[in-house]
Amino acid sequence: MTETALKICGLQSVEVLKSMMHLNIDYIGFIFAESRRRISPERAVELIQVLGEWETSRRPRSVGVFVNPDIDQLQKVMNEAPLDVIQLHGQESPAFCSTVKERFGKMVFKALPVLGGANEAATSAERLDPYGGYVDSFLLDTYDPHYGGGSGRTFAWEAIPAYHERARVHGIPLFIAGGLTPDNVAGLISAYGPEGLDVSSGVETDGVKDIAKITAFVERVKRHDTTA
Repeated sequence: MTETALKICGLQSVEVLKSMMHLNIDYIGFIFAESRRRISPERAVELIQVLGEWETSRRPRSVGVFVNPDIDQLQKVMNEAPLDVIQLHGQESPAFCSTVKERFGKMVFKALPVLGGANEAATSAERLDPYGGYVDSFLLDTYDPHYGGGSGRTFAWEAIPAYHERARVHGIPLFIAGGLTPDNVAGLISAYGPEGLDVSSGVETDGVKDIAKITAFVERVKRHDTTA
């Protein structure tokens, strides 16, 4: 049985993060790009310290989300907040991803927007190929012209298989983001079986992370994993 990796993104509250300690989560995302969920490196340090309180065997990895950063920006954040993963959510090139990986020695996730359905994906999935060998995971998200992601809207899921096929060629896991909720996540896993899931607005109430929704999301994913 393969477990689906889980990333809860856009954490801002120490209290909410502490309330999640009993859950089986693989990655916690902190946003450093333009967003209403953006945090400072100083705040990230506080949140990473909370992760240090989790049991070692269950401790999630910390992920910093950036959109078209330069190396100096990344260096400034990394100097203050010891992130485990750098997620690049803009138009970063394969060469830039390679530079980031070499410079910081951390896992690199590359997000790509999905613009159309299955017909478009047959060609556009080839965008993954140049990144093979330079990133540790791909992440598909709904296209958002302003923020690069975090729109709370799903994309055309029928595009997933074409991208999944290209990711498998390179042996790189595929995460799905964009409009995921406790209500639709089991259907996504059943139909498309991605290696990972990334959720943010779908586990919020009035723009604030909701521990009841987070718990429901995690439980429904894990229940599906154990019964599949």
